[in-house]
Amino acid sequence: MLSKKVITLIMASRPKFLTASIGPVLVGSVLGFAVAGTFNWSLFTLALFGIMALHAGANITNDYFDSASGNDWLNRNVTPFSGGRQFIQQGILSSKATLLTGIFCFALGGVLGIIILLLTHSVFILILGLAGILGGFFYTAPPVKLGYRGIGELFIAFLFGILPVYGAYYLQTGRIDMLPLSAACVIGILIFLVIFINEFPDLPADKQAGKRTLVVRYGVKTGVWIYRIACLSTFPLALAGAFVSQTMVFPLMLYFLFGIPTAIAAVSFVSVNDLSIPGRGQRRACAITIFLHLLGSLCFTAGFLLRAAIFRV
Repeated sequence: MLSKKVITLIMASRPKFLTASIGPVLVGSVLGFAVAGTFNWSLFTLALFGIMALHAGANITNDYFDSASGNDWLNRNVTPFSGGRQFIQQGILSSKATLLTGIFCFALGGVLGIIILLLTHSVFILILGLAGILGGFFYTAPPVKLGYRGIGELFIAFLFGILPVYGAYYLQTGRIDMLPLSAACVIGILIFLVIFINEFPDLPADKQAGKRTLVVRYGVKTGVWIYRIACLSTFPLALAGAFVSQTMVFPLMLYFLFGIPTAIAAVSFVSVNDLSIPGRGQRRACAITIFLHLLGSLCFTAGFLLRAAIFRV
């Protein structure tokens, strides 16, 4: 059995949110299968656990550096979705243990990436791995602190949306082309929305700590419109992909069927009144946004599998 301390270290990574990194790997891998007709389980498994390790490292080091900046100590509106894990603030983990655990997760992700690199001999994979490690660590680590400069959300969309879809697709096909672009952009926007909506509950603390998130920079009212426009833009993006390639038709159908009702609910939940006041409205908006990201990933994954099954690739 795992010791209590090991369980605590695992919980510090916020494991229930690691679906955000699993989703894009599934989408890219199954798209690769639909195109190539073969599936490399070894590379898929290495990629899946590699990005989960990087995601866990980013979560844990984010807690360390947000604590060091004073941000998490100032936060009086911690929710199940935002405000960090608060293990340092509660005395459950020391700052040193938190940082070392985060570094260990990045190192584990790096080792898995090196194994993939040795198997593929790909410069593309090397670039993706380095981008994931550096981007995840310097999201809150000085001197870069991407999340404090109003650009962190866009980097997350790129690092945990577009790149893993492309990377997983490349591992199955050995190709770099335009086919995954539509799906990758949709998944990138959906993870952007997850990061973005979580900034509304953190707004007062972020302001005090000098963390210039998009919500801090533009305010709640403009932030609501950024969310709505970004959310609804995923549907014409998916439609554009279907015009470019028939491979996107089945994912498009599933995403429109299940995603549109969910997106309408999400947009209706994201209002100035609900997001300006701490409470149920903020938590509801965060929860449905996370669900929308998961749903979108599953729709694209199932759609590509359906296409592969029907056309017997």
